[in-house]
Amino acid sequence: MGKQISHHILTYTAVMVAIMALTLTACSVSYKFNGASIDYTKTKSIQIADFPIRSSYVWGPMGPMFNNELKDMFARHTKLSLVKRNGDLKIEGEITQYTQRNKSVAADGHSAQTELSITVNVRFTNNANHQEDFERQFTSSKSYETTQSLAAVQEELVTEMVKDIVEQIFNATVANW
Repeated sequence: MGKQISHHILTYTAVMVAIMALTLTACSVSYKFNGASIDYTKTKSIQIADFPIRSSYVWGPMGPMFNNELKDMFARHTKLSLVKRNGDLKIEGEITQYTQRNKSVAADGHSAQTELSITVNVRFTNNANHQEDFERQFTSSKSYETTQSLAAVQEELVTEMVKDIVEQIFNATVANW
């Protein structure tokens, strides 16, 4: 009886170790799909130009916030060297719109929510494969209650929208999704 229990414990332990190993392997494989899919033998550098603000409505900190976040994203998630010119990959463009508009109306006829949005025009060049080149616009929007002032929510909302747009650009340029 003791040998039979011991055998079951060993079998149970072996099965649990196998399940944990498979789980860890599955996690590591899925993690790779979240990053960049770059052939580092052909692509070693990236050139990211500062994006000027071309919108008629401007919030000063938005430009530096966007430019820093875009460069940081590629530094954190790729092994590409950031260069000033002649990059294997090149990203440039401009912030074309920063707008707010009434999104919903309350029962009393006044605006209940305001939507803030940012649009960025991006030109991407892949000098190793020009079939991947594109020019495209990326937009992100966030809403806030009209009872709040724009000044009270602007930094938080712009930060969220910038991160969203930068992620969209990253996925479109090097994640190949």
